[in-house]
Amino acid sequence: MDYNNLPPTAQSAFFEKISNSTVLKLFVIFFLSLILLIPLALISDLIEERKNREQEVSDGITLNWGKDQVISSPVLAIPYRETIPLSADKAEKSNLREELKWIFVLPKTSNIATDITPQHLARGIYNTVVYNSNITLEGSFDKISLEKLEVPHEQIDWKGSKLIFGIQDFKGLGKRPSLNWDGNELTFDPDFNNLKLFTQNLVCPISLDPQKTDNRFKIKLNLKGSKSLNFLPLSDQTNIQAKGNWANPSFTGAFLPSKRNTETSNFSASWEIPSFSRKLPQQWTGDARPIYQFDNNLENGNEGNEQKAAQTGTTTLAAANNLLDNTDMITINFLPDINNYQKTTRVAKYGILVIILTFTSLLFTEVIKKKRIHIIQYILIGAAMVLFYTLLLALSEHIGFNLAYLTASVATVMLIGSFIKSITKDQKSALLLSSILALFYLFIYILMQLRDYSLIAGTIGIFIILAILMRVSTKINWYQFDNSHVDQ
Repeated sequence: MDYNNLPPTAQSAFFEKISNSTVLKLFVIFFLSLILLIPLALISDLIEERKNREQEVSDGITLNWGKDQVISSPVLAIPYRETIPLSADKAEKSNLREELKWIFVLPKTSNIATDITPQHLARGIYNTVVYNSNITLEGSFDKISLEKLEVPHEQIDWKGSKLIFGIQDFKGLGKRPSLNWDGNELTFDPDFNNLKLFTQNLVCPISLDPQKTDNRFKIKLNLKGSKSLNFLPLSDQTNIQAKGNWANPSFTGAFLPSKRNTETSNFSASWEIPSFSRKLPQQWTGDARPIYQFDNNLENGNEGNEQKAAQTGTTTLAAANNLLDNTDMITINFLPDINNYQKTTRVAKYGILVIILTFTSLLFTEVIKKKRIHIIQYILIGAAMVLFYTLLLALSEHIGFNLAYLTASVATVMLIGSFIKSITKDQKSALLLSSILALFYLFIYILMQLRDYSLIAGTIGIFIILAILMRVSTKINWYQFDNSHVDQ
C-alpha cells in the first residue's frame, strides 16, 4: 500500500492514528525510562563522591583524636644469648657468634575492665564517633617452664626481662600508662626499634624471679579512640568487662559477649575467653617479630588466617604463618549500622521501579480519562522523580535521613500532583496520581526499615501492584481508545 498516494485527509488521519496509538506510547515510555537510567547512574556517582568526602573528613578527625584502638594482653619477654657457628668447624671459638634471642611468655590470666564514653565530633557538616575510655588490665604470669625451653640456664638474662604492652595509636594516650608489677610501681616507655611485637609498643623493664610461681601485674591507662575499641586476648584465660553510654553498640569479632545489656542508652557486656582457639602458644622462643597485623577497615580483615588451632609447649613463632589479625580480636563498634549515604544509595536503587510504576499509572490515566499527556510532559515528570534523589542526598547531610526523606517525597508528590492537575484540568486525577506516587515512596521507605525482610516484602508488594494493574487493564477497551478521538 502506497501511503504517498493517499489523499491529504487520509494521510492526516493515518498519522493521527499512529501518534495516538497506545502501543506506540507504551514503547516511547519504555525508551524514556531507559534514558532516565543515565541521570540515576550520575546520582549514584554523586552519592559515592559525597560518601568518600565524608570518609576523608572522618579520617582527618580520627588522625587528630585517635584511630580505632586495639588493646592487647601484655607479653613477658626474657632475653638470652644463642651461640651460632659461622662455619662447619664448631671447635674454633672464632667461628662462633652470639645472637640476642627472646623467650616470650603469655599471661596465665588477664582481667580487663573498661568504661567507655563515646561522643560525636563534628567538622563542618560531617561528624564521626570518638570516645574516651578508662581501662584497667590485671592478671598474672605463671612460672616459666624452663624444662620446655631447651635454652641453657646460664644463657638467660633474667635481669633484662621486659613487659611488652601493645596499643594501636599512641596519640590516644591521655597520659603515660602506669604499671604495678608485684607491688612495685613502674612506668612504660615506647619502643620503636627492638621489641616490635605490636603496631606500637610500650616496654617496661621488670625484676623477674624465675622460681616465683605467680607474677602479678596491673596496668591502668586513659585512652582516646574513634569508631571502635578492640581487645586482643592473648592470655590462657581472658575476662573482659565493658560498659559505656552508647545506645546501640555492635559486638563483633572472634567471640560474642557471654552477657550483654543494651536495653537503655547505656550498655554493658562481658566476655570469658579461654585460649583454645588462640593461634599463639603459651610460650615460644625466637626473634622479636610482629605477631599482629591490624586492618583499620574492620570489614576487610585478613581472611586467610582462619585456622585457630591451639598450640602448647615450646614453639618457634613463624610470623608469616601465625600473624594475628582482626578475626582474632573482640570488637565494640560505635558506628551506626547504616549511615545516610548507604541509605540514600539503597533508595536510589529503587529509582527505576518508581519511575516505571509512575509512568504506567499516567498511561492508565490517559486511557481512562481520555486526557492526552504529551511525551515532553512525561520527560518533565521523570526529571522531577530523578531530582528527588538529589534533594534527598542534599537534605540528609543537614537534617538526617528520615526527615530528609519525608521532606523530599512530599515536595516531589506536590510538584507532580500540581503539574498533573494543570495538564488534565481534573483535580480527582491529580489527587489519585499523587496518592499513588506517595504510596510508592512509602513502600520504598518501609522496605528500608525491614532490612532482613526487605526482599520478601518487596517481592510481595510488587506482585500485588502488578495484580492491581492487570485487573485495571481488563476494564479498559484498548482498541476503542486507539480509534477514538481524545482531548489534546
